[in-house]
Amino acid sequence: MEVFYLVAWAAVMIVMLVIEAVTFNLLTIWFAVGALAAIIAAALGASFPLQMSVFFVVSGVLLMSLMPYMRRRTAAKHTATNADRIIGCEAVVTEEIDGISGTGQINVIGSIWSAKSEDGTKIAKGEHVIVNEITGVKAVVSRL
Repeated sequence: MEVFYLVAWAAVMIVMLVIEAVTFNLLTIWFAVGALAAIIAAALGASFPLQMSVFFVVSGVLLMSLMPYMRRRTAAKHTATNADRIIGCEAVVTEEIDGISGTGQINVIGSIWSAKSEDGTKIAKGEHVIVNEITGVKAVVSRL
C-alpha cells in the first residue's frame, strides 16, 4: 500500500508542476512542494492522514509566507517612457495647433510632438502650453 501512496503523491506533484508550467501564476508550485513533502512522509512509513496533514501544512505555510514575496518580486514594474515623462511639462508651440484641421506641434523637453488642444481651440505658434495627457501619438495641451 505504501507504493500506492508514493505513486499517488508523485502524480499529484507532476500535475501541479504541469499546471504551474502552463500558467506561470505561482499558485500550484507550493502544492507541488507539499506533495514532495508527502512523498517523503510516505517513504518514511507515515499513515495516510499524516501524509495529508504534511501536504496541507507544507503547502499552506509556503503559500501564505512566500507567495506575497514572489508576487512583489515578479510584479510588472512600470518603466517611464518618453511619453510619460512629458506629462505635466511646459512646452512651446512650434506649429499652430488647430483642432479643426488636426495640425499642430510642440517642443517639449527638446522633443517635437504632434499636439492638439484640450478644448479644441487654436493655439498660436510661440505660445506656452502645458501637456495634460497623451492620446495616441499626440500630446493634449492647454494654455498656461
